[in-house]
Amino acid sequence: MCGIIGYTGDRDTEKVLIEGLKKLEYRGYDSAGIALSGEEEISIYKNEGKVQLLEDRVKEANVAPSFAGIGHTRWATHGKPSQLNSHPHRGKKVVIVHNGIIENYQELKGELAQKGIRPISDTDTEIAALLLDQLYEGDPHAAIFAAIKRLEGSYALGILFTDRPHTIYAVRKDSPLIIGKGQGENFIASDIPAILEYTHDYFLLEEGEMAEITKDNINFYDEKKRPLEKEMLTADWDEQSAMKGGFPHFMVKEINEQPQVVRATLGQYARGGNLFPNQESVFDIKGSIYIVACGSAYHAGLSGKQIIEKMARIPVQVEIASEFRYNNPILRKEDLVVIISQSGETADSLAALRLAKAQGVPTLGIVNVRGSTIAREAATVFYTAAGPEISVATTKAYLCQVALLNLMALKMAEKYISPEELQEKLQQLFSLPTLIKEVLKKESQIKAIAAKFKDAEHLFFIGRGQDYALSCESSLKLKEISYVHSEAYAAGELKHGTISLIEPGTPVVAVMTDRSRIAKTAGNIKEVHARGAIVLCLTHPDVDCSDFADELITLPECSDFIAPIVGAIATQLFAYHIAVARGNDVDKPRNLAKSVTVE
Repeated sequence: MCGIIGYTGDRDTEKVLIEGLKKLEYRGYDSAGIALSGEEEISIYKNEGKVQLLEDRVKEANVAPSFAGIGHTRWATHGKPSQLNSHPHRGKKVVIVHNGIIENYQELKGELAQKGIRPISDTDTEIAALLLDQLYEGDPHAAIFAAIKRLEGSYALGILFTDRPHTIYAVRKDSPLIIGKGQGENFIASDIPAILEYTHDYFLLEEGEMAEITKDNINFYDEKKRPLEKEMLTADWDEQSAMKGGFPHFMVKEINEQPQVVRATLGQYARGGNLFPNQESVFDIKGSIYIVACGSAYHAGLSGKQIIEKMARIPVQVEIASEFRYNNPILRKEDLVVIISQSGETADSLAALRLAKAQGVPTLGIVNVRGSTIAREAATVFYTAAGPEISVATTKAYLCQVALLNLMALKMAEKYISPEELQEKLQQLFSLPTLIKEVLKKESQIKAIAAKFKDAEHLFFIGRGQDYALSCESSLKLKEISYVHSEAYAAGELKHGTISLIEPGTPVVAVMTDRSRIAKTAGNIKEVHARGAIVLCLTHPDVDCSDFADELITLPECSDFIAPIVGAIATQLFAYHIAVARGNDVDKPRNLAKSVTVE
């Protein structure tokens, strides 16, 4: 959530900041602003609404030449979306942008009030700016380190001082921030896409570290103010991969990229039939597996649980990260805690990882971003190869997570199944790109079906086992981009109360990819159909749904082992086309952020 960009160099600073903010729009935001550092003052331009409004406003202004600048897209936490609450925030001598939450801002606000210093906004960020301003006596390092000793919570800060017009300062705790290195220019950013147009080289700012950035130099300091040497990293994404490439939305572009990214993800860990070479110790699990995640990654975990328990007979518990960390979990050193996160920066998932490590439990991170905090802190990390995912609603990152969990299940099951069955299942996994393409060919059919459901205000997904896991993800995808109220239920639970909500015209999507449970699920579907529900079935081509399905989407021929992965493409397209038909901003749905880096 929120986005930070900073620049110092000889380019048009205003343009670099605005373009960088546009590249961060996918993170979710409600207001935007920039600060331009000139010889005599720092000029601030900010407003509620889209970056385009900010760009128009800046163009109308007589912008003075600037030597450095910082920009921000805000997702409201403290104070409603407004121009006043937008970033940047300032004191008399300092201007800052901030990602995260200052948890003790009320205490600091009271202390500042006693000195006659009062904010004009409702934000925690302005309190941090006023604190830093009050501490500043000409030494930026001393002021910044004194300030962060007082700040509690999470933060990534981009900082300008009025008397240092050529320099940006940056510091972080729990919120990600990178420092981009160019030729005669340097950057700060909350995410890589913001700077790809200019450089692929960057440094990761670690917990408690500070960076001092001019156009020609980047200096790093640890929390004890000692100079640091840091390893420079290179992003393997190209700028074009973060652009729409002719598609109307990033989401549908990313849906169409799934054949390639699933192949790439699996190919990293299955070479010549050898699964996860040199990682055998990770799979020597004597106890239970805890999969901990949020949102779609949690649903990937639900799918993984089904296949791991079925194939490897290892007990798996799937936990919502925000619940897990506060439930005082009972963990043993023979267990394995698996943390799944697209960004590798999800706050609750990171806290769960640290809790497990503190108890001496082995940890495994499944992430999409190399060098992210979870990737660095987990004992072992497996990367998905989804590449940059710009649309807020995840598609390809989720699919890569599920495919990777299926591959992990095969590795865990090596000692229990025959070599022939292992090879058969591997062939099925590696047939996914072809099968996904077959579902993508059904887009026009799925679009036509979506048009019939676009005016629904309530919709249910039902399924059993692996189909319940897919129902959960499909329901989330629909509601987060279409704003249709949608719920997912284990099909057998309907008669335990929920069936009271079914009335004539209620849409129900029945997911039926698990052949061992189709007969039971069909019975549940007949119950809702008899009560007037409009039923859409997602199933295999040889399953007869004629007496209870009003609409039908059939999968290409595939095994139960991979059917939920193949089926996810259909429900992604279904959600996408309903959202488009309703006129929604598909890539940037309201109130949502791409990477949730605060609790």
